[in-house]
Amino acid sequence: MIESDRELSAIVQEIWDNDVNRLKPGKDYRISLQGKAGDSMGDNESNDRAGLPLFTYVDENIFKKETFLAFISLLDNYESDTGEPEIVTPEEVAENHRFLDAIIQTRTMKIAHKHLVEKQLSPQDDTEFKEQLYRIWFELYARRGSSRPDSSGFEHVFVGETRGGRTVIGFHNWIQLYIQEKLGHIDYKGYSVTANSPQPDENKHILALQFSWKNGIKPKGSIFIGVSPEFEFALYTLSFLTSPNERVKVQFSFYDVEIVCHHYNQKHIGTTFPVLL
Repeated sequence: MIESDRELSAIVQEIWDNDVNRLKPGKDYRISLQGKAGDSMGDNESNDRAGLPLFTYVDENIFKKETFLAFISLLDNYESDTGEPEIVTPEEVAENHRFLDAIIQTRTMKIAHKHLVEKQLSPQDDTEFKEQLYRIWFELYARRGSSRPDSSGFEHVFVGETRGGRTVIGFHNWIQLYIQEKLGHIDYKGYSVTANSPQPDENKHILALQFSWKNGIKPKGSIFIGVSPEFEFALYTLSFLTSPNERVKVQFSFYDVEIVCHHYNQKHIGTTFPVLL
């Protein structure tokens, strides 16, 4: 690993070790991998290698914790179709701030913030840091093909979007996946593996998968499973601010991961997600 990646890995390991709200596989949640998803894009039954939902059990008591509660309140604030301009109400702005207030108090975000301050990439003052996070994640911008602000980093990564009603883009969060699957809006079609990727494991916290949502198909997505919202926010914010090349390799716990983090105008997150190596 190059030196900067080794340094970042040490920070990510510290964040991982302090993610006290992370769920334990097999205890707090259980998933059913079933079959390997087909390679075609079509949303047809022959492509479906999973007759059952992905999640077989989640201890929903975790959703009563402050950061989870604040995170879940944001998931219904968006128009999923790109090209549909977002109307942000004062109530939604308040929910965004409530979420940031909650995660900034967590140990994981404090570790990330301290590192970013040392690198002179973030302001030391908590209020100014929160403003930076708001700009990166919640400020609206026009996604490709749209003339009006219709997207944000948060919407794309954590909520998911649809393009032309047929393709799901973004959508890299397990809580949204679980909630949408429970509501009957998600059809899990199986796990994804390539020649270079390891076989998935139901006890691992990272999974590549295929699913359909709102009549659209996500041919291959990659997500963390069971981690807290503050862990993902800390990791992705770190990756965004420290890696101008938009890809960074990190090692933590027993994971060897590439974090893909595409910038939008260098000011916002376009997309970000983990790839298990």
